[in-house]
Amino acid sequence: MSVEEALLAHLRHQNTAFEILEHAHAQTSGEVALARGTPLQWGGKSLVLKLGKTASFAIFALSGARKTNNRAIRKHLGVQRLRFATPDELLTLTGLTPGCVPPFGRPVFDLPLYVDAASANQPRIAFSLGSHTRSALMATPAYLQAARPQGVFSFSQDETDPIE
Repeated sequence: MSVEEALLAHLRHQNTAFEILEHAHAQTSGEVALARGTPLQWGGKSLVLKLGKTASFAIFALSGARKTNNRAIRKHLGVQRLRFATPDELLTLTGLTPGCVPPFGRPVFDLPLYVDAASANQPRIAFSLGSHTRSALMATPAYLQAARPQGVFSFSQDETDPIE
């Protein structure tokens, strides 16, 4: 079963209302928002990060208009180091390439999911269905109920803020 099939089956099983958007191939958050015709703030950007020196990874979902605050993640999770998954690790963990990982953990991916508080406060969320050309759009409260994140906390900052 593909990631898209697993995700759509999960959303339907949860009786979650969503809309599927077909759009031109897009890679970055800005390109995807433009192709979808949705505000950049609604974009659900997913980052797969390796936590500490262990073999543990997690998915972090945040707005396409924001960047991660690594210090906030390290402090909240009590880890000294974190880094992005390599393309090979990402492929092994999700079966996907960078730029098309949907913001879901279990049961879609066997990884914990954390959602940034700023994204949780947006009215809607748009995210990839595991492809660079198909996305879903839904109300954020419905997303949070279906995604069942392990935690929601503040781990982002505006793109224009200096890096901490």
